[in-house]
Amino acid sequence: MTTKRIDIRNERGQTMVEFALIVPILLVVVFSIIQFGILYNHYITLTDATRVGARKGAVSRTASNPIALTVAATRAAAPGLKPADLGVTATATAWSPGADITVEATYPYDIDVLGIVVASGTLKSKTVERIE
Repeated sequence: MTTKRIDIRNERGQTMVEFALIVPILLVVVFSIIQFGILYNHYITLTDATRVGARKGAVSRTASNPIALTVAATRAAAPGLKPADLGVTATATAWSPGADITVEATYPYDIDVLGIVVASGTLKSKTVERIE
């Protein structure tokens, strides 16, 4: 009967152990990058929506309800955001040429990595434009 020798210098399985240790860290990093990309996309969309809304308000001073047109244009310019969560306010100092219109929008965010909420808050954007 022969006995099997165990070679303690054998490195079989080392790669699998290293892979098992590194994969969770790598997944957290990848999913964090994805979440920050989504957050940045929402911020860019929100900023663009306030710009569009302010422009609409700047050229709508002769309309019957320019504030409603401004808010509607802002909401329409943010198609990737949930309408129920999007907060939009528009204010004007006066509806005459040269006055300012201010459009502010807010949108909540959660950075969720593998089911754990790491950070949450509110994205805010504000645009001021001169009424024509």
